[in-house]
Amino acid sequence: MAATDFKDYYQLLGVNKSADANEIKKAFRRLARKYHPDMNPGDKNAEARFKEVSEAYEILSDPDKRRQYDQFGRYWKQAGGASAGGWPGGASTSADFGGFDFSQYSSFDEFVEALLGNMGGANGARSRRWSYSNGQPGAGTGGFGFSGFEDFASRSRTTTTGLDRETTLSLTFSEAFRGTQRQLNLGNETISVRIPPGAKTGTKVRVKGKGTSDGYGRRGDLYLKVELRPHSFFSFEGDNLVCEVPIAPDEAVLGAKIEVPTADGTVTVNVPAGVRSGQSLRLRGKGWPQTKGGGRSDQLVRLTIVPPKSLGDRERELYEQISQVRSSDPRRDLNNISL
Repeated sequence: MAATDFKDYYQLLGVNKSADANEIKKAFRRLARKYHPDMNPGDKNAEARFKEVSEAYEILSDPDKRRQYDQFGRYWKQAGGASAGGWPGGASTSADFGGFDFSQYSSFDEFVEALLGNMGGANGARSRRWSYSNGQPGAGTGGFGFSGFEDFASRSRTTTTGLDRETTLSLTFSEAFRGTQRQLNLGNETISVRIPPGAKTGTKVRVKGKGTSDGYGRRGDLYLKVELRPHSFFSFEGDNLVCEVPIAPDEAVLGAKIEVPTADGTVTVNVPAGVRSGQSLRLRGKGWPQTKGGGRSDQLVRLTIVPPKSLGDRERELYEQISQVRSSDPRRDLNNISL
């Protein structure tokens, strides 16, 4: 990889390498709000920055990816590829396929899985994690192309255990909320998979009979493990959707009606008088689709009181008047505190 291609994800998010997961999350939310295309219509530079900070967050929020990125720097992507021995894990293997009967396999995918299973022990009992791509006859060793061992589903991580296998499927919040249809290429076979509404990170979708073949007519299952890409506004707290909405000081004191985005569109929310920064309002049934029992979870609207960055003359005059006549002391309970 050329030096100019390397992206310093920490620098993109404006955090130190020692930043914890919470600091990284806060930095991403701040920058995602700043550069989101909806906030910068027609601004290609902002759109590019939004994609960069999203990419940075995707890597640094994943402990495994972050560890690999920190260890290998600009070569972190290549670090997961084949080792010097030619196979992931460093096993030294001399592949001589001369005279081998490939006709027992319906696809190159089945051949590779069977081969890797044999390397891992009887019936492929040992669980291994690597990725590969389906080569075509006439290229590479023994007439098959091992082109860098890229995986078959959007370069996701693939685990093979026995005849079952698992791969990660990356979805946007919108795709997961509404459900989506995906085409997956399994070697010489293309399948269509329906992801039902309500999938979250960690959800597994089972595709029966699309796993590894043992070459004798038996075939395991394929498990698609969902991984949601980060959203600039919504996140999860348990099963509930959570968002952060800023309000002005006068809205917090007097109460107000504000517009809040939900998965279904914008709704009007009543902010009670005297609300505190950090307090949450619950929108029942406006959260995430529930895969068990049906219905929807709730959406939690976390309010943040944001003082104005600049004041007009009249505004400053009124705030000064309030300061002079204010009867409450927010620090009254601190008077008797001591060590």
